[in-house]
Amino acid sequence: MSDASESRAPTSAQGPAGKAAVDKFGAIETLGIDYIEPAQRHGRPRELFTIWMGSNIAYIFILVGGLLPLLGLSILQSLAVLLLGNLFWALVGFLAVSGPATGSASVVVQRAQYGMRGNRILGAGVGWVTSIAYIAINLAVGTFAGLAFLALVNVGDSTALTIVVAIVVGIATFVIAVYGHATIARLSTWFSAGLGIGALLLGFFVLQKASFAPSEFVPLEGAELWVMVSIGFTAVAALPLSWPTGADYARYLPASTSKFATAAWTGLGGFVAAVVLGGIGVLAGSVVDMSDPQTSLQEIVPAWFYVVFLLILVVGSIANNSLTAYSSGLAFQAMGIRWSRARSVIFDAFIGTVIALIALLSDSFYSSLSTLLTLTVAYLGPSITIYAVDILMRRNRYDALGLHDDSPRSPFWFGGGVNWAGATAFILGTGAALLCVNTYVFVGPVANALGGIDLTAIVGPLVAGLSFFILTKITQGQPRGLGV
Repeated sequence: MSDASESRAPTSAQGPAGKAAVDKFGAIETLGIDYIEPAQRHGRPRELFTIWMGSNIAYIFILVGGLLPLLGLSILQSLAVLLLGNLFWALVGFLAVSGPATGSASVVVQRAQYGMRGNRILGAGVGWVTSIAYIAINLAVGTFAGLAFLALVNVGDSTALTIVVAIVVGIATFVIAVYGHATIARLSTWFSAGLGIGALLLGFFVLQKASFAPSEFVPLEGAELWVMVSIGFTAVAALPLSWPTGADYARYLPASTSKFATAAWTGLGGFVAAVVLGGIGVLAGSVVDMSDPQTSLQEIVPAWFYVVFLLILVVGSIANNSLTAYSSGLAFQAMGIRWSRARSVIFDAFIGTVIALIALLSDSFYSSLSTLLTLTVAYLGPSITIYAVDILMRRNRYDALGLHDDSPRSPFWFGGGVNWAGATAFILGTGAALLCVNTYVFVGPVANALGGIDLTAIVGPLVAGLSFFILTKITQGQPRGLGV
């Protein structure tokens, strides 16, 4: 935990080691999970659009879109599932409103839901593990693209080359994350423009070859159809649900910033990128085998554009991972580790790279990805819903300074440092979700009883949200630590 979180009245006027707080493009951001004072606030909510769109023009969305036809869904069914699953971006945007209200990162705001000590595991701990997993996924995808590019220039494939490419892509990613908020915000504008144009060109070429009614397609019917729809919905929903970190990038906005604008620009940025790229994946899946993330689209785009496409994949994975790594560094600090944000990011980079290399050398990348996405929904759905219910119950009013007071006198200390209403709701929601899981490695008893229908993304959030609301009312009456 940073020094600023040690006292009742934290300040961002001084960063680590007494240095002046810095949040400028091209300079390393000195603040971590510290409270952002009003004088340090800047920016406009529309800047959040490019942050979220630029960072989500990533190949993982094409992969998930391509998964839907592989499940046996028609093009129209796949597009419908894609749209419905991505509605969770509205929830991501809603969580972002807590940033300007508190001047704090999401993992700090979650102290209101789990308590000072409970949050180290259920909020920051869970967030850190999830971030590391997604860092590894994006790094693996970027490395796949880099290897495909080298294959075009006749550079032989080898384990050593895979390791080198992964490290190079990783360094580019984590340098941006180390520099921090202002640098990410500025580069996101460029990423949005460049990657957006590339994505539209990709969509144009894919649309020329796509088939809305493949001749060999055999439509699913009855229970089998709903099983595949539910599995696809869960996989799509996993991506927006992996972002309970909207406050991390909105906390520098003035407290008077419009809540609607903050939520809308955040959610819309992610939604547009996810739907466009997922749609490209769906259409591509109608004519090529999307189970190969390295070369599947080479068959349907011009040779010259395939080179551009590979660069899009590499840069897209870097852009996505810069946000993920930034949040992972904040989560690592909030777990109680007394490191600077930059040092935390570097450590996370090492862990994520090791996991990515393991995945890269695996023969089952796509099935592993599908399983991971489904399993993360089991706990991310409850977590993000508890966060949203907390905002609603307190009308986005938090004792901003109290969130940084980790002593027993903090209004967010609760009982022994744990908000048992939040902790219990999280456990109940996750447990209920796991009963509904349907993956390659595990099928929950509820999913099994329903013939394989996966209700993870629905049951988990409902149980967690209702449990948190009821338990908070019973134990507290109204949420503790209400701000003005």
